[in-house]
Amino acid sequence: MKAIRVIARQTLASYRKPSSMQIKETYPLPPYSTVIGMIHTACGFTEYVDMDISIQGTYHSKVNELYTRYEFKPGYYEKDRHSIKITSKDGSSTGLTMGPANIELLTKVELIIHILPKQEEMLERIYEGMKYPKEYLSLGRREDLVIIEDIGCVEIQEEVLEEDYVLKNDIYVPILQIALGDADYEGTVYNLNKTYSINPKTNLRYWEKQVLVKHFGRNSYIYQGTPIKSDGENVVYFA
Repeated sequence: MKAIRVIARQTLASYRKPSSMQIKETYPLPPYSTVIGMIHTACGFTEYVDMDISIQGTYHSKVNELYTRYEFKPGYYEKDRHSIKITSKDGSSTGLTMGPANIELLTKVELIIHILPKQEEMLERIYEGMKYPKEYLSLGRREDLVIIEDIGCVEIQEEVLEEDYVLKNDIYVPILQIALGDADYEGTVYNLNKTYSINPKTNLRYWEKQVLVKHFGRNSYIYQGTPIKSDGENVVYFA
């Protein structure tokens, strides 16, 4: 089967963990929903296009940076506590507080992303969209620009490892694809968002599909005899 392989880099990036509040912590790699969102924006899709994604890469270091955090306190306003008073049409007031907070950033990010659309006819459209995007590409924050080093179609092959394989990059591996003895277990488990829908009554977004993955660091082992997928250079784990 054919897939699109994107090799990209970012100078700085933050892929925020939704549960982090006081300090905006970052995932070590972009989650599936973030990558899929970038693809849809690049291609100008107005409806969801179903696809599987494989994400791997590396970064040089983590640093902290200050940003301005806004906190809303609905239902009341205290002059000595809140920075700004916001009054709604019904006369109720909301207090808004501004202050410095910390955000984690990854430096010198290198990514290898494989895109496998469920409909084969979408392969060329996504390839053209990523090569000539509708607007500039970003992953994470809006200012976390993506520079594409290479993009092309590759053949994904299934094979059985004849010897132990050392991972060249950090990678997300869906838990359901990890068999006993498949790889060493030195990894962190994440429940990553993938697809969402809009509730027509509330106009709010809710997540339809999440993927339980394990993040394996580079230099982890996949053992001899394990069936894998590969693009000829790197192992690939689609979700």
